[in-house]
Amino acid sequence: MAAVQQQQAMQKNTLYVGGLADEVNESILHAAFIPFGDIKDVKTPLDQANQKHRSFGFVTFLEREDASAAMDNMDGAELYGRVLTVNYALPEKIKGGEQGWAAQPRTFRFLLLLLFDFALVWADADTWFERQQQEKEMLKIQAENKAAVETADELNRKKLAQDRQGEVEEDTDIKDDPMARAEADALSHDNAQ
Repeated sequence: MAAVQQQQAMQKNTLYVGGLADEVNESILHAAFIPFGDIKDVKTPLDQANQKHRSFGFVTFLEREDASAAMDNMDGAELYGRVLTVNYALPEKIKGGEQGWAAQPRTFRFLLLLLFDFALVWADADTWFERQQQEKEMLKIQAENKAAVETADELNRKKLAQDRQGEVEEDTDIKDDPMARAEADALSHDNAQ
């Protein structure tokens, strides 16, 4: 029972930090997280093939509140040009041994990786869908704006045509009315002198 409580306490104090750049080592990771509280331990598991870390690490704080503050502030933050993913660590990933990742059957590990990849693809699909919806909305707004401008232009053209037609009607009224014609002739004769 005490081992389970210790494991749960460890889980709340230990953070998984994913998305680490190759340049990041344990001391850089420590320096990035120390502003949030006292750190008990920092680990960056190494890939046995090339002896480099595997783009993730674990930071264990002395206090749960410090771990929570670090997670809230550092998840999505950028370190050496890479965006970090910070979550509470799962005990199986930390502990190793019988419950650790390497001890799991190969098919189980493959299925977990497959599920993880599917989750990433699904997250990308959601983002893509949101972008598509935004683009459709933008196109709709642009089409509405274009239609409004075209309607305004058409109304303006009709008004100009009506104004011109009114001028033409005034000219024809003068030509048909002998008094108006005589008056117009007199005005033009006065203007000529």
